[in-house]
Amino acid sequence: MYTGSLIALGETWYQDQPRSSFHWFNDAQEWKQVDKAGHFWGAFHESRLGIEALKRTGMPEKKAIWYGGLLGIVLQSPIEYLDGRSPDYGASASDLAANAAGSFAVIGQQLAWGGTRILPKFSFHSTQYAAIRPNVLGKNWQEQILKDYNGQTYWLSVDVAKFLPRASGYPKWLNVALGYGAEEIVYHDVDANRLANLSPYRQYYLSLDLNWQAIPTRSRFLKGTFAVLSVLKFPAPALEYNRRRGWKMHGLYF
Repeated sequence: MYTGSLIALGETWYQDQPRSSFHWFNDAQEWKQVDKAGHFWGAFHESRLGIEALKRTGMPEKKAIWYGGLLGIVLQSPIEYLDGRSPDYGASASDLAANAAGSFAVIGQQLAWGGTRILPKFSFHSTQYAAIRPNVLGKNWQEQILKDYNGQTYWLSVDVAKFLPRASGYPKWLNVALGYGAEEIVYHDVDANRLANLSPYRQYYLSLDLNWQAIPTRSRFLKGTFAVLSVLKFPAPALEYNRRRGWKMHGLYF
């Protein structure tokens, strides 16, 4: 599955690009760091999967946390090799740092709380900006989910019930989510966006979220389904703030 995903990524992301010698590139200031949030999200859930898998083998808990928790770094880092062979990109130290942050965010929560209370999640909506540079931002929705940072939103979904006393009566299935995104990002370079009359800006969100894994069920199928769905933000009303328009309410935000 891992090898197949790397091949699919290579075909989707780098299909129209030649290969170059391996090189590094500092992209820490580009794309309003939405891409770094993506690296954090991916590494977090890969490490989360690694920990759960090793715990099921009967491995001692702390060993399972440390060994499994490093899985995100192990799986995400080879992507930098693909970037490093692309003349339009380059291997990124800040991407590697975001990968490590995602993995250690899982490890830290497992060691401190014996589980995950703050879960990174992802949501996406299509935007008008992909049509401006389809070769970079995606020609169809499958590519745009990966490439169009304007439509990506990354969330930290907080399991409020686990921070409250058991007798509080707070519903276990209801989380509070903090989101981050950006818009009007068509070029990675600030000057190129300005020449195109674009002014990229950050977006911050406050929303409610569904805690899928708090829904009681005895079905293994449903438990597996809920585990997969837990990486995605449930569509819900959201309050947005950005420097361009100030406060904005969304009746249903993806």
